[in-house]
Amino acid sequence: MAVRTWAPRGQTPVLRVPLTRDHLSSISGITFDGRLFMQVRSTSYDAGGVVGFLRVLLRKISGKLVVIWDGSPIHRAHEIKDFLKRGAAKRLHLEQLPGYAPDLNPDEGIWNYLKRVELGNVCCSDLNQLQRKLIQAKERLRHKKEIIKSCSRQCGYSV
Repeated sequence: MAVRTWAPRGQTPVLRVPLTRDHLSSISGITFDGRLFMQVRSTSYDAGGVVGFLRVLLRKISGKLVVIWDGSPIHRAHEIKDFLKRGAAKRLHLEQLPGYAPDLNPDEGIWNYLKRVELGNVCCSDLNQLQRKLIQAKERLRHKKEIIKSCSRQCGYSV
């Protein structure tokens, strides 16, 4: 995302890039105490990938968890329901946000910060470089617990 650029007055700069179907997929979550969890991969996430991420959360965070997430169809897949039935529901409760409600999703603030601050004006030559830059940006953000906490507060969540 280009944050700032310059050009002679009246000559809007145009960036031409080839269109491809190459992409990175990521999944992330934050805790009220300011921890950030994120996975990035070159293939799209399916329900199995989401279950894998939930397993990581259960392994890294002790006690009961409430996961608040958007209404993506992938979040209602059979694999996730089966995962809960096989015992994850003892510690894990999934709560869906209403309709399209980015103002209630603290993770939107995390992504906004990553794109506009940590990755603003970063240009990458390929997806591997973009993945490295994204992981480096995530690592920098992980040490800024107050910014992570503020994303939850902005959405009205508090402990």
